[in-house]
Amino acid sequence: MKLEEIRALAKQSGAQFIDIKFCDLQGGWHHITLPIDSLKAKLFENGVGIDGSSLPGFTRIERGDLILLPDPATAFVEPFYEHSTISFLGNIMESADEVTRFSRCPRRVATAAEEYIASKMKGVEAMFGPEFEFYVFDRADYRQEPGLAYYEIKSVEAGAVDPHESDNLGHKIGYKKGYHAAPPQDRTFDLRSQIATVMAQVGIGLKYHHHEVGGWGQHEIELQFAPLLKMADNAMMTKYIIKNEAFRSHKSVTFMPKPLFNEPGSGLHVHQFLAKAKKSIFFDAKGANRFSDLGLHYIGGVLKHVDSILAFTNPSTNSFKRMVPGFEAPIAGTYSVGNRTACIRIPGYIRDPHVMRFEFRPPDATMNPYLGFAAMAMAGLDGIKNKIDPGPALDRNLDELPKAELEKIHLLPTSLDRVLDALKKDNNYLLEGGVFTEDLLDAWVTHKTGEFGRIANQPTAGEFELYYDC
Repeated sequence: MKLEEIRALAKQSGAQFIDIKFCDLQGGWHHITLPIDSLKAKLFENGVGIDGSSLPGFTRIERGDLILLPDPATAFVEPFYEHSTISFLGNIMESADEVTRFSRCPRRVATAAEEYIASKMKGVEAMFGPEFEFYVFDRADYRQEPGLAYYEIKSVEAGAVDPHESDNLGHKIGYKKGYHAAPPQDRTFDLRSQIATVMAQVGIGLKYHHHEVGGWGQHEIELQFAPLLKMADNAMMTKYIIKNEAFRSHKSVTFMPKPLFNEPGSGLHVHQFLAKAKKSIFFDAKGANRFSDLGLHYIGGVLKHVDSILAFTNPSTNSFKRMVPGFEAPIAGTYSVGNRTACIRIPGYIRDPHVMRFEFRPPDATMNPYLGFAAMAMAGLDGIKNKIDPGPALDRNLDELPKAELEKIHLLPTSLDRVLDALKKDNNYLLEGGVFTEDLLDAWVTHKTGEFGRIANQPTAGEFELYYDC
């Protein structure tokens, strides 16, 4: 969007402020607000100074000065502020004599991945379509102190409320009975539609929304396909909109992969394909399952590097509490057609060859989408480059395979420290074209190793139950 167009948008909306949002290495959003008279060409040339040492995973205090540069192509009218505001997404730049991209800026990684794909496959772009699963709670409280640790969740949909509360009207959703539940069991369908309305206002395409399996208020919103960088931006915006729209309705949203013991977890299944001239090059009418050899090689690359990919797509200790048998979560590095226990699923219902694709099922929303999408694409390109054969599809329910057969299959790592170890051993494919840097990888591993150690050292309620009276 040109400056004249942005000024026209600001005038039309009566904007009083400019807001610039930016992403830290972990995937958390931050923002800074400026008066509307800052909307000048020099803002997009010189940016705004920020302190990188105060942001997780960025810089040390002696090298803290960075520049936040708003991207004019991302301008939108802010949907949540009381005072009318024009918002932008920003890129983090080095504050040297010549302004250059900051290596640890997540948007830089996604941009570099798109540039690398274009350099290797002319006219080809990576298309992504995530499915956001999340819980909407009526109350969420938690605390961790030396002598006190708890979390308490309330959900009217599940009947998990005080029996004397006025909103206790029955119509409860039973255990794993929430899939596509209808009103009055589905109490938040209007909230989802309002979320979709706000998404449309900022240019995010909706595929559909519905209630998910979890009876404690689990929901799904799936997005229409977009190129890698655009979809990473859309993913950040979608989480922002869902959380804030729910907050305005006095509800609490969590994208935690496993917020509730023995209840379905929330994933971020990622559909993806490579497209040329708006058509999927994964389609081949004569190929096995109508999939092209190139598409199978892409799958082969993802499966070869799957353990290290998980360091970016499942980057939390909580991620691996979801990755257990019996809850439709993938546990093995396999691919299939229509089988939801596999790591990669080629949807059996695709009828449009323009969007022939596969679904990578392990990810969850603790992922930084800029890094996660880029890691998947780089693994897929490595598969194409080296013509990696993924072998035959495995179309059996992995939850029901005999132990002897299951042992022949590559099982996915079961903890954060294991995927970080995999990343340390297998990362050359990420460094191609300077998409990821060794500096970024080192910072990521260091930060995530610290998270793992912190949680490993905390006693849990389950341990008290097992060991208090030892």
